Order: sequence, then C-alpha cells, then structure tokens
Amino acid sequence: MSGRTLAVVSAGLRQPSSTRLLADQLAAATGRALPTGTSLDVRHVELRDHAHALVDNMLTGFPSPDLGRALDTVVHADGLIAVSPIFNASYSGLFKSFFDVLDAEALVGMPVLIAATGGTARHSLALEHALRPLFTYLRAVVVPTGVFAATEDFGAGTDAGARGGAGTLAGRVDRAAAELAVQLERRDAPRKVDPFAEPTPFEQLLGGR
Repeated sequence: MSGRTLAVVSAGLRQPSSTRLLADQLAAATGRALPTGTSLDVRHVELRDHAHALVDNMLTGFPSPDLGRALDTVVHADGLIAVSPIFNASYSGLFKSFFDVLDAEALVGMPVLIAATGGTARHSLALEHALRPLFTYLRAVVVPTGVFAATEDFGAGTDAGARGGAGTLAGRVDRAAAELAVQLERRDAPRKVDPFAEPTPFEQLLGGR
C-alpha cells in the first residue's frame, strides 16, 4: 500500500468553526478520491492555536517550537488544503501571516486546494483574486476548482442523494478533492535535505569561492 501525507491549514477564529468544517469535508473527500490501496495521512494545522506565536515569529524571525512543528507539517507534506474565512473581500490576516513566515520555497510544485468561507456568496470571488494569486506566487500547483462555502451552504445539499450535483457544496467539494487526488498521485514524495550532508570545503571558504 502506498501513502500520501496531506496538510490541512484552516484559519477559523471560533470553535466550532465553519472554516474547519469545510476543511474536514475536503480532506475526507480527498481520501475517498484516491485510488484503492493508497492511504492518506491527514495532518491538521489550526492557525487559531498559533496566533500569538505567528506575531512573535514576525517580530523576532524565529518560530516557537509548536509553530515550528506546524510549519514542518506543511513543508514535508505531499499536498495542502488551505482554508480561510473571508474578511473585507480577502483572506484573514492570520492566514496570510502563516504563509508569510513559511519558507518561500516550501510550496514550490506542491499540489494545493484553496477554499474559503464567508457569510454570503458575495465573497466567493476572493478565491480567485486573493487566494489563488497568493499560492501562484509561491509557485504551488493550485487545482482548478476552488471551494467557497457561504453560511447558507452548510446543511443544504450535503446528503448522499445530493452528492455530486455541481451546484451543491458537496458537489464542489468532491470535484475539487478529485482534482487534488490526481495531483497527489502524480507527485513524488518530498525529499528532506540535510543542510550538513554536503558542507562547503574549508579550503573553498578560505578562497572566497
């Protein structure tokens, strides 16, 4: 049996959180979409738990141990689901802060599914004018379908009979998850680089080369 690791970053501010609920639905759908015999190890990162550490990291340049482990969860994953609540037509400051302190090369080539929650469907365009450009700038491979869920979407069209309908939240979740599953299957496992494995020779350092 082969396996994949999926990092799920959610930036909900409350508990329970509709942002985390959407993240859970997307992760579960991705697991269902993978071929038989492929396991999925889902690792959640709740940014609410790291809010103060993110501010400290931005001021000092160093993450706390817990935040460092959260960053490593994303860096060493095969794929990423990133979900933010939408405030004032864009992602939250907490969401942006996490990806600001993440290493600039960490998401290069990584499959990413973007999603967002908001009070009304008017915020749905934030997926395309805010989240997608962010991850494109970070050189991630963003799947074509982004998922937006307004308050009214939860509890509407989520039953098994409605699943798969393109206009329902469940249908959008399944379509986006299937696209992510395809990219996960194509991706080679990330290679951990040991910075001390190939040190620069002392003579070269002295020579200024």
